Amino acid sequence: MHSSHASMTAWGRASAILRVTSGNFLEQFDFFLFGFYATYIAHTFFPASSEFASLMMTFAVFGAGFLMRPVGAIVLGAYIDKVGRRKGLIVTLSIMAAGTFLIVLIPSYQTIGLWAPLLVLAGRLLQGFSAGAELGGVSVYLAEIATPGRKGFFTSWQSGSQQVAIMVAAAMGFALNAVMEESAIREWGWRLPFLFGCLIVPFIFFLRRRLEETEEFTSRRHHLAMREVFKTLLANWQVVIAGMLMVAMTTTAFYLITVYAPTFGKKVLMLSASDSCW
Repeated sequence: MHSSHASMTAWGRASAILRVTSGNFLEQFDFFLFGFYATYIAHTFFPASSEFASLMMTFAVFGAGFLMRPVGAIVLGAYIDKVGRRKGLIVTLSIMAAGTFLIVLIPSYQTIGLWAPLLVLAGRLLQGFSAGAELGGVSVYLAEIATPGRKGFFTSWQSGSQQVAIMVAAAMGFALNAVMEESAIREWGWRLPFLFGCLIVPFIFFLRRRLEETEEFTSRRHHLAMREVFKTLLANWQVVIAGMLMVAMTTTAFYLITVYAPTFGKKVLMLSASDSCW
């Protein structure tokens, strides 16, 4: 499935951008939903003596996924560099989809007890592992198909797809609160947007399977082995740490606004569930 991206048409590049960023859309869609429905997820999987403790356990599990991102970036990132962007990004999508399916299918704590929060944690760890390579893998693919002098513009679609996902998730949350009673959403309705994410997974797989490998990757004669990746990381550990800290600043602010803000609106500002979407 190789082609020359140097001769790719404008429509071909636009199509490639859609195909490769579709997984980014699913990742951010799921992450935002977890934050927006945190109070309902806490009620379903993390019952505790107080609502605050239940909510803190929910956000702790959400945060645990971030611990797997560096691991995913190293392991899956090296895999993407070895086997190709297309094959690697199909693998990251598969892992991410598994986490989404878990959230939809796991019974409540009242039904299966401690297995419920443990399975939710497993789902978040899987998605964190996948997300660690998804962002970098998509960004590299976009940079490699970019026209001369426009790598920044092409790579920006990685972030752009995430913003679209947030808007779609917020709109679905608003619509759900408009047509369903609070009690119904609390018991089972909150799973419906996650179910939507599951339903579009086959379509995203279809898009990603039609990706063409980048010319820059196929023209390489040598692909780094895992040992060489670790050696490079250790030799440049100062740069790696500095990069992680720089990203941490923007990521913390981003998730504070997009994930925690809906809960803050409902629990602190006493906004309605619909108003907290905006």
